[in-house]
Amino acid sequence: MSKANIVVLISGAGSNLQAIINAVEAGQIPGEIRAVISNRPDAKGLIKATVHGIECSVLNHKQFPDRESFDQALMTDIDHYQPDLLVLAGFMRILSDDFIDHYQNRMMNIHPSLLPHFRGLHTHQRVLEAGHAQHGCSVHFVTRELDGGPVVIQAVIDVQEDDTPETLAARVQQQEHIILPLAVQWYAEGRLRCENDCVILDGKPLTRPVIWKNQSLHYQ
Repeated sequence: MSKANIVVLISGAGSNLQAIINAVEAGQIPGEIRAVISNRPDAKGLIKATVHGIECSVLNHKQFPDRESFDQALMTDIDHYQPDLLVLAGFMRILSDDFIDHYQNRMMNIHPSLLPHFRGLHTHQRVLEAGHAQHGCSVHFVTRELDGGPVVIQAVIDVQEDDTPETLAARVQQQEHIILPLAVQWYAEGRLRCENDCVILDGKPLTRPVIWKNQSLHYQ
């Protein structure tokens, strides 16, 4: 089986990128990270990619007059690598409909909440303010609806009485580093796909996301 071509988009420190790199190098993901692209020239994740010999490029969104022109340039850059899968690993940009349509069913994102709850930003603070007993993160296919695409897998943690947004963020991020490489692995292995806004895993439609909790997977 040929290796899957993967392109990763980042905006910051690249901790989820590092988790994917580790999984590729360990043989967990049968794929190759062809490139890492950032919209921020100071993104520390670029250093992580360079250390591992991965090609990097920067497209500074501030140098483009509008979202559409930036997205068009980004598509041109990405398509140079002919990706089978595009992974948004902390890429802090809202993407245009044309961009999303271009990568339909082959673009994944990691979001720090149990979708569909708490789409958007400041999820950890909002979870505490709402008094939820559980929190977590979700890997989903990207659609035109912000943080609204079909969810593949979620990691669930219990909210503690003394949790702060910072402690929650740290614990959720640990879970992100587990479930994002796992979803990429399934896709690279040909086990996972998305059709008509439905997640197909091992040939069967998922009626609910796979759940990772207490170090084990739960198929619902």
